[in-house]
Amino acid sequence: MNHIHISSIDHLVLVVQDIAKTCEFYQRVLGLKAVEEPINRWSLKFGHHKISLQQEGNVPSIAQQTLRGTANFCLLTQTPMESIIQQLKESQVQILEGPVQKQGAVGPILSVYFYDLDGNLLEVANSL
Repeated sequence: MNHIHISSIDHLVLVVQDIAKTCEFYQRVLGLKAVEEPINRWSLKFGHHKISLQQEGNVPSIAQQTLRGTANFCLLTQTPMESIIQQLKESQVQILEGPVQKQGAVGPILSVYFYDLDGNLLEVANSL
């Protein structure tokens, strides 16, 4: 049997209550760039990746089971952990856990966890 060889993640999608507030949060807290795409869609871009945003109540039929606040993902950064913690505090974002060492996709990472405006669990980490 042949297998599909997955090489990377292109994007992920978040269902959000308020696209404008979500864009502001991710720009202010994590420095992601909000970009308007065709047909009045929005994405948050960083490096060669993006997080596509879908308005709650206006989700394509194929994604009807995607719910706001159910995502849980990790973003890697080279920003020192002390600076990450300081930025979260300055942005009045409550750290739920961390810094704590975890196992990432390619090795150990040092992570902090917090929620975004829609209750999605974010992990921001440094590779160790």
